[in-house]
Formats: sequence, C-alpha cells, structure tokens
Amino acid sequence: MQNNDSSSVINPPSLSGDEIRDAFINFFAKHNHKKLESASLIPDDPTVLLTIAGMLPFKPIFLGLKESATPRATSSQKCIRTNDIENVGRTARHHTFFEMLGNFSFGDYFKQEAIQWAWELTTDIFRLNPQNIVISVFEEDLEAEEIWRNVVGVDAKRIVRMGASDNFWSSGLTGPCGPCSELYFDFKPELGTDLLDLEDDNRFIEFYNLVFMQYNRDLKGNLHPLANCHIDTGMGLERMAQILQRKSNNYETDLIFPLIEAAALLAQINYETTNKKNKTSLKIIGDHCRAVTHLICDGVSASNLGRGYILRRLIRRMIRHGRLIGIDKPFLPNLARVAIELMNTAYPQLLEKKNFILNELKIEESRFLETLERGEKLLSEIITDECNVISGTQAFELYDTYGFPLELTEEIANEQGISVDVIGFDNEMVKQRQRAKEASVSIDLTEEGSIEREISLFDETIFDGYETLESTAKVIGIFKKNELVNEAVEGELVKIIFNRTPFYAESGGQIGDEGLVTSNDVEVFIKNVRKKKSVFIHSGRIQSGILKVNSSVLMNVNPSFRQRTKSNHTATHLLQSALKLFIDVGVSQRGSLVSNDRLRFDFNAPKPITTKELQEMEVQINQWISEDHPIQTKTMPVKEAMAAGALAMFGEKYGDVVRVVDVPGVSMELCGGTHVSRTSQLGTFKIINEIGIASGVRRIEAIAGPSVLDYLNERDLVVKELSKSFKVQSHEIVERVSSIQLELKDKIRELSKVKNELALAKAIGLASQAKSVSNSQLLVRRLDGIDGSGLQSAASCLIDHLGKNSAVVLGGIPNHEIDNKLIFVAAFSSELVSDGLHAGKFINGIAKLCGGGGGGRPNLAQAGGSESKSLDLALEKANEQLIEQLS
Repeated sequence: MQNNDSSSVINPPSLSGDEIRDAFINFFAKHNHKKLESASLIPDDPTVLLTIAGMLPFKPIFLGLKESATPRATSSQKCIRTNDIENVGRTARHHTFFEMLGNFSFGDYFKQEAIQWAWELTTDIFRLNPQNIVISVFEEDLEAEEIWRNVVGVDAKRIVRMGASDNFWSSGLTGPCGPCSELYFDFKPELGTDLLDLEDDNRFIEFYNLVFMQYNRDLKGNLHPLANCHIDTGMGLERMAQILQRKSNNYETDLIFPLIEAAALLAQINYETTNKKNKTSLKIIGDHCRAVTHLICDGVSASNLGRGYILRRLIRRMIRHGRLIGIDKPFLPNLARVAIELMNTAYPQLLEKKNFILNELKIEESRFLETLERGEKLLSEIITDECNVISGTQAFELYDTYGFPLELTEEIANEQGISVDVIGFDNEMVKQRQRAKEASVSIDLTEEGSIEREISLFDETIFDGYETLESTAKVIGIFKKNELVNEAVEGELVKIIFNRTPFYAESGGQIGDEGLVTSNDVEVFIKNVRKKKSVFIHSGRIQSGILKVNSSVLMNVNPSFRQRTKSNHTATHLLQSALKLFIDVGVSQRGSLVSNDRLRFDFNAPKPITTKELQEMEVQINQWISEDHPIQTKTMPVKEAMAAGALAMFGEKYGDVVRVVDVPGVSMELCGGTHVSRTSQLGTFKIINEIGIASGVRRIEAIAGPSVLDYLNERDLVVKELSKSFKVQSHEIVERVSSIQLELKDKIRELSKVKNELALAKAIGLASQAKSVSNSQLLVRRLDGIDGSGLQSAASCLIDHLGKNSAVVLGGIPNHEIDNKLIFVAAFSSELVSDGLHAGKFINGIAKLCGGGGGGRPNLAQAGGSESKSLDLALEKANEQLIEQLS
C-alpha cells in the first residue's frame, strides 16, 4: 500500500500547458508506450464529421477491425466538439477545441497497471495532494474499487460508486464496452467527505478518465468477457492546466489566456475590469480561434456544408463577438498569429501552413464583414418593441440574402428575449434549397476589376480539350490576391493563365474542369476554370513547390470528373428534345447548369409537368440512350446552323461561326460544351425533381451516368432503413407512414383537448381567489405547465366566470423540462376595455420586465419572456398596476 500522508506531499508545481503535455507523454513513454502524433481533425471514420475524442483514431482497433502496430501507445489528440457550443465562454470548462492526453493498451496491461500509473502520474509527477483527489468507480466494478483502496491506498471515503450512465462506456448498442473510473480534483477538501456530490462543478472537476474495455455486448444486451481487454484513457489538458496553474477556469490558463489578452487589446478593454458580457465574448473568441486555426491547418475549407459549415460558423461567431466588444476592423489573422505562436511547439505544421491559414481567415472574414453590417441592420429593424417572434421567412431571408446563419439569428434574438420560428425557416430551406445555394455564391468584385484590367495583356488561350485531357503548356500569368505576380508558393490560392489548356472553362451552363498541373518544381490542384475575353483563368491552390511565370508544365484534366460532366451535358440535350416531344414544341431553354454530379434545366411552361409526363419523358430518353445514337460535332456559319434546325439558347450571343452538337434524328443544338461520343455511354437517365422558379418558368433537375447509381444506392439505403424501422416491406412504407400520421393527429387532438380541460379546471379553482377592487374583480396568478393556448382559454373562462368589470392576468412556465421560457396572458372584460384598458399594451409592458414582449387585442393578449427568475416579480407588478388603474 502506498503512503498517502498529505503532510509529505509537495504543493503541485505551476506547469505550463506545454510542460503538462510533455510530462504526460514522457511518463508513459518511459513505461514502454509508443509516442504517437495527434491524428487530423478530419477523421477516417465516416460516422463523424470531426475528431471528437482522443480514442477515435484507435476505434477500429477497439472494435476488432484492425490490428494494432504496438501493444501500448500514448498521444495528445486535438479534438473538436460543437454540440454544446452555447456553453462555450459561459462555463468554466466547455470548449470547442481541446486536447486529450491519453494512454492506451491494446490487449496488453489492464486495470491494475492503468490505475497505479494514473495515481503515480497524478501524485508523483504532477504532485497533486491525495486529499484533493476523489475517485469514482462503476458501482458493480468491485475489482477497480479494491485496487484503488487496497493496492493504491486511497481512503475509502474518497471513492464514490456511480451508475452506468456516468461510469460505463460503450461504443453503441452492441460491441466493446466496459466500466470507467474517473479522477476528480477537489477544490474544497476542507468540506469533508460526507455525501460527496461529484456533480458539484464549483467543488469538483473531472480531469482523468480510465476506461476498462472488458466486455462485448450482444444484440440481446448480454455482456460477454472479451478475449483481449483494452485500456482507453483521457486527461483533459485544459483541465489539468487549470488545476496546476491554480486558475478559476480553463480560459485563464496559458493555453488560452494570451488569445484573450490579444483580443482585449484589439478591443481596448481590460479583461480583469470589464463586465461579464465582454468577458464571455473574449472567452468565445479565444476558444474559437484555436479551433479555426487547427481546422484550416488540417484541410477544412469554409463552406455551407458539413465540417466546412462548422468552420464558417465558428469564424462568424468570432467576428460577431469581436464587434460586440468594440473591435471595428478585421482581426482574425492577427489573432491567429498569436494562436500559431502558442501552439506551434506541439503542432509544428501550424508554422508550415501559417501563410495559408492567415490567408484563408482573411478571405472568410472579408466575405462575412461585407454582409454582416447589412444583416445586423435588417435584424435590428425586425426586432422592435412589438416583435416577439422572428418568422421563418425573415430568418431565411437573413440567411439566404445576407449570409446570416440561423444560429446567429437565434443567438441575437435570444439576447433580446425573442424567439425564432425554426420550423418555418426549415420549410423555407426545403422549398428553396437549391436556389439558396446558388444565391450564396458571391462574386469577387475585386477580382473582376483587377483581372478585367489585366486580361488584355494576354493572348487568346488555345483550347485543345475537345481532343485530349492532357497537354503541355507554358505559364504566362499568375494572379495572387487578385494581383499579377511572378511566382506563387505552396498553400497559396492562385489564378493562372496558360498559353494553351485542355481544361474546359465554365460557359454555356457547364462548369469548368478540375485536375492537376505538374512539373518537377510544382503541383497545382485546379478547382475551376473561367473564361474572360477568350482567355482561360484557372483557379487553384499550390499543393507543393513554387509556380513561376514562363515555366513549362503538364496539364491533366480529371478524367472521371470530365466523363460525368459530359454525360450530364449530353443528357441535357436529350431532355430538351423530350420536352418538345411530350410537353410543347415551343418549349425553349431559359437557363441551365451542367455539373459533374447533376444537371438542371430551366424552360418556359405555363403549368407544372405531370407525373405521367415526367415518366414518359424519362422512358423516351432512356430509349434514346439504349439505341446508341452517335454524337456528331462540327463547326459552321451560324446562319447555316440555324437553317439546318439547330436550337439556340434563349438570350445567348453567338459569333459568326458556331459549334453544332448533333444527335441525328433526336437533337441538334448550338453548343460549345463537352459531350460523350455515343448516347449509350450515358448508361441511365433519371429525373429527380420538377419545380416552378418564376412565373411561366419551370425547372427540372436530373442525373445521368454514374450519378444515377449513386442516387439509387442512397435511396435504396433509405428505403431499407425505413422498412427496418417500421417493420414492413418496402411497398408498405407509404401506407405505414400515412397510418402513423393519422395516429399522430389523433394524439395531438387528444392532448390538446386534455391540456385545455386541465387549464380550465385549474382556472375554475382560481376563481375564488379573485379580489374586489372598487367595483371590479381582479385575479393575477401564476399557472405553470400550461401552454399559450391553454392560458388564453383559462383567462377567457375566468372572465366569463367573474362577470362584468373583471381583469385576469396569468403567467407561467409551460415546460420546465424543455426550457424556462415564460408566457403571459391578459384578459379584460368588455366594460374595462370601454374604459380604456388595452390587454395587448398592458401585457407587453409586463413581459418586458422578464426580457420579453408581445401584444394582441384589447380584450385578450399574449406575451413571452426569457428571464424566469423575474416571473413572480412581474406578476406582482401587474397586480399593482391593475389595482391602481381599477381604483
């Protein structure tokens, strides 16, 4: 048994974050653990968007899907979690970015070694006083408890048994699992060990978790011992820094506080003396800065989807909180420099990609600042004294037109005690999802101006992409940050002009090609190609090396990307022919998009296309595909082409000589795009959507070639999952869903009826508590657990019951379990309304006392609030005001 006499323990040293990390890793390296670098924040695991835990890189090993290259390992893993982002900056320990120190055993050592080493590390290396440590164990894990008590020597009073929800880890409903044991730091050991409550965040902080993976759970929930048991541990670096540096929260440690100080300096405020709201904003900025710096370094680009959306959301929250504390100019790159300086010792790749990180932040910040001011102005106009709900349409306009994320609208609205109609927003998003994506593509006006001025310096680009996907070319121009330069280096975004190219440039609705440009000195990934005055502008990123003007390179178009795009373009021509055949010979194109994964065709039509017509067109197009028609291309004078019956796109300008794409007997169009050589190469065609986008204009979205298989596989998976969930055959799903919807409607009606009956019953019980004021009856009461509709019914019922000259005000919290939002209802009899009382105006003023507002008719009105602690005070105020007015 070890000696745990607290008098012999030295006070813990105040170690820096880097020293804590090194001490942990080196300790386990001395115990034959292999040091492993942190895995990327972009995980190999397809079930998660980002690396959310220290054990995630080892998940395949724990699940038995992969053999470990070493029996023992230790690492400091960077992690990102945003599921509780609203708590960041508001609690002492919540973060989006954090580091998890871990030691792992893959079928090697088990409980005793893990526990003894955890104790040795904690008390000998970090020199924590045993009197400050409390241990939790799974209530059924007597083995672990015995090791802590009898082998390590922990006082039994400082060992707490906890249930499965706290101390039993599992990877899912089935698979590897096991009990946990956690180490907590006790900030107030002088309070004793009676009835220890580890949920008390003011007293305890969990800093080290040991998972003993010893069972496999089967489909029936039974536990079976594993042949090889594993150890998975995690120590939060930020939490240990808080303990050893003796800080009141993680944010004031040397891991984050330099970022807070830098942000405070930019805002010209002092962290120590500023108000609580500013401190929260500073903490959010400091936390998010670490997250976005690492996300960009690991290859995440800001976008409206997936992990790109997480990055964009964090960046925009930083910008907004910067404005809240008075930072009125771009600041993200300056702050990122501090973050890189803080973390580059542990993560040297931050220095390697420093310029790239700073440039990405500069670009994204610039984009958002352009729209933020307009969006905030519009939001302030929406949020007025009479507003208590921001409609879904208003929230969607902010998102679609001004780039305001829904979460940002909710955050600002909640600060004003106003709610947002999220369901309405979702409905708007569903209706206009594709149009919203298109509308969110911003035009770089700076680029347009700069490149437009310089473009006349270059000769026309020779395009040989109809004949080949590979060619040798010469670099004749490089634009970086929209300025003409002589060279560009790794990580930089560039726009390149070559003397010739096989890359198709975006035009006629078809997107530009993707691919690689390489030489012995450089590799460039080309993301898109546009055309200005017959000069092709290739947009991309330097993957490695240096690109210089006048250098020779090999250009390679991605063949799969081109093939998919060609398939969709040829399918677009067949679709237009089918529309003329089945809908109206006068159908003409009003716009199109041809990409590698789908096609979109806009056309004039006075009414929606029926399901039968869509099916007939689909069958006809697939018939043309199976007939293996050749696709012929040739150039000719435009008059000759039009005379031959070639179709031209509405509003498009053509030169004297045009290119004609002909599918003999099926289609003939003027087109400069790329196409397959025979219709059979399309394989299959599928219409996936048909909608109206303007008066007299319809849109069809479809797919062809390999994209059809992707689409069908996705749908097949959905059908199988639904069949499994509903326990029906695939052809019975629609009937089952309809049945469930009917059942749900019935239940909702029943529930609403019961709620109203409950509200009325409670109301009748309150009637006897009304008091006489002059010649009037007044009742002001709190009534929890009733929604707005129920409160209105109750108030109306009470008015009827109390009779003439009566006033009723009810307030309460509808559902404590969901949130603490408040509802107020005021009802006045017709006599009081005639005397000048107005329920809407009255209840609006009362709700403002709780951070809310509302309104309604003179005789009946409803309002909301967000500050539940002020509810009773507000009702008291309502009572006083009505007594005064009625008297």
